[in-house]
Amino acid sequence: MLNIHPVHAFKDNYIWVVHNQNYAVAIDPGITAPVIEYLQLNKLQLCAILITHHHNDHTGGIAGLIQRFDIPVYGPNNELITAITNPVQQNDIVNLPDISLNLTVLDTPGHTRGHIAYYGPDPWDMLFCGDTLFSCGCGRIFEGSAAQLYQSLQKISQLPDATLIYCAHEYTLGNIAFAKAVDPENKKLNEFAITAQESHHKNMPTIPTTLALEKAINPFLRCEHQSIINSAQNYSKQQLQNPVDVFAVLREWKNKF
Repeated sequence: MLNIHPVHAFKDNYIWVVHNQNYAVAIDPGITAPVIEYLQLNKLQLCAILITHHHNDHTGGIAGLIQRFDIPVYGPNNELITAITNPVQQNDIVNLPDISLNLTVLDTPGHTRGHIAYYGPDPWDMLFCGDTLFSCGCGRIFEGSAAQLYQSLQKISQLPDATLIYCAHEYTLGNIAFAKAVDPENKKLNEFAITAQESHHKNMPTIPTTLALEKAINPFLRCEHQSIINSAQNYSKQQLQNPVDVFAVLREWKNKF
């Protein structure tokens, strides 16, 4: 049986640790100490590190971990991360025999030039997507383009609806506020806002979310819906010709929200 545990880091990062009773994999370890603490507390041996992109809050803990553990470091083929031993890209399979898990790599550029995600198919249906997709939101565009990030989100949206979304930040409440400004009549969004607030009050993560839920409430996955188009056009004061244009307006609006 696999456990997936969020190790908290910095202000709002999640370092996901996937483990069985003996071995663990760390995903996007931005810092070493809390990962080591969790491993020691649960008597786990780290067997691999998975990286989604090069930002330091996702990579800063690699050096400290590989000093302690002689393990492979998987990460994007299209980014310069010196500690990576196993560069991977679209459709590569990351075989993690110690925890009996195989993950398929998805290229998801946009937030950064070479961002990737790791998908565990049935029976797991889980996606470790770094900073590409968040609950009710998506990543900022730092190196890629709006078209790239839109296409990356479309790729994710083709996964099974039951897929659990393990993103790398607890941004949900802020994202909900923006989503409600864009899509105020969305009943499921308003219901989720109550649930997320309750989780926050209990000091519990709002992640993972499900792809089915995100397709119902996340404006960045709903750029073809008329209500989202209308909001984007009202904000931009222009006619928008296609979903990528709608997405670009939403992303710019969120930057200033």
